[in-house]
Amino acid sequence: MFNITTGLTIWCSEAVTLAAVLLLAWHHDRKAWVYLMWSLGLVTSAIGFALVAASGFLPSLLSIGIGNALALLGESAWIAGFYLMDRRKPEWSALLPPAIWLAGIFLPWVSESFANRVVLYNLAGAAGATLLAAAVRPSRYGREAVRVPLAFVFMAFACLCFFVALAMVVMRPSETAAMNYRAVSALGSALLITMSIALTGRLLMERSERRLRALTITDSLTSVLNRRGLQESFSQMTAKAADPSRKIAALLFDLDHFKRINDTHGHQAGDKVLCEFSRMARKFIPRGGAFGRMGGEEFIAFVMVGDQTEAEAIAELIRTEFCRVPLLAGTALVTASVSVGIAIAPMAAAEWDRLVSAADRALYAAKRAGRNCSIVFNEEEAAMAHELQPDANSGELVPSLDDQIHALRRLGTLSGR
Repeated sequence: MFNITTGLTIWCSEAVTLAAVLLLAWHHDRKAWVYLMWSLGLVTSAIGFALVAASGFLPSLLSIGIGNALALLGESAWIAGFYLMDRRKPEWSALLPPAIWLAGIFLPWVSESFANRVVLYNLAGAAGATLLAAAVRPSRYGREAVRVPLAFVFMAFACLCFFVALAMVVMRPSETAAMNYRAVSALGSALLITMSIALTGRLLMERSERRLRALTITDSLTSVLNRRGLQESFSQMTAKAADPSRKIAALLFDLDHFKRINDTHGHQAGDKVLCEFSRMARKFIPRGGAFGRMGGEEFIAFVMVGDQTEAEAIAELIRTEFCRVPLLAGTALVTASVSVGIAIAPMAAAEWDRLVSAADRALYAAKRAGRNCSIVFNEEEAAMAHELQPDANSGELVPSLDDQIHALRRLGTLSGR
């Protein structure tokens, strides 16, 4: 027969070793609270199982009652760890496993019967495994492929515990037979826990790889896409376009007189202006579009549009919203504006170099037109060779919102005469 004490001792040594590894990982990255939570959970479980293993030498209240409660509390820490991994607030339901145990162990018909204690512990374990499966399931917090088999393992763990408890209730085994049930449950649990640890390691690796990839395509200051990320997003947009007949617009933004802002208010104020423009502009980029920083004070957005007017409206919305209110940088109010160059091309024929070059020529025309305005190149102008020199007279000046309101008022006045 399987020796429970030997198995618990082996598990305790492995748990402490793994807890030490996780503690070192948390020491290396203090923001990864999941490592600390899992480390504490493993240590707590190890202490609990060590008390259970010493049941012949310690009082029953300490070895059985407190020991099993600590082992289940470790399971609660694992549940909380998965919540922290997904940046969610742990729920009180994570404490359900030790709560079930403590609620039943002090009942006389449970505390005085080994078989009933095994039933109670397995029911508490089944509740904990179910909560683990719910915490790790794919959701908007994380969609890694390994979550599915990991949740399946936890559900298998829950089913094992539940069916062992159900079989003992139905069969009413003797104390010797109950120990065999307990041994089967322990062996199955050990196998499933080992599998879950391996899959959890794979989950952490996938998340680390995704995090590193995000760093390579993200601008460190503004947290928007960098040039590499923009190129990848552009390729995805043109390759997966649901309607190739639609058009893609490149909106190239350049903050006006940015060097003057740095010289007058300092580089920290300049960084704040860049971050504020990124935050504001990103809100107005339609779903499915891409926005990022090309370098310096230059940003670009790629949006799928139905016509030229739609692209002009997005550009003007961002431009007018940005210059509407001065920005507070420290104790100083910074007035900033942005010029926009717009280029449009059919989705099926769009090329990065040609479209960005056309948007850059349109931006040059906007600068020459006095800044704080938008110039648009239609499909014919955008299709011209990008080696052409910029022409200050090319492109079409987009009427601002104020210009459009003034024109409508003028038409109203003329129609009333």
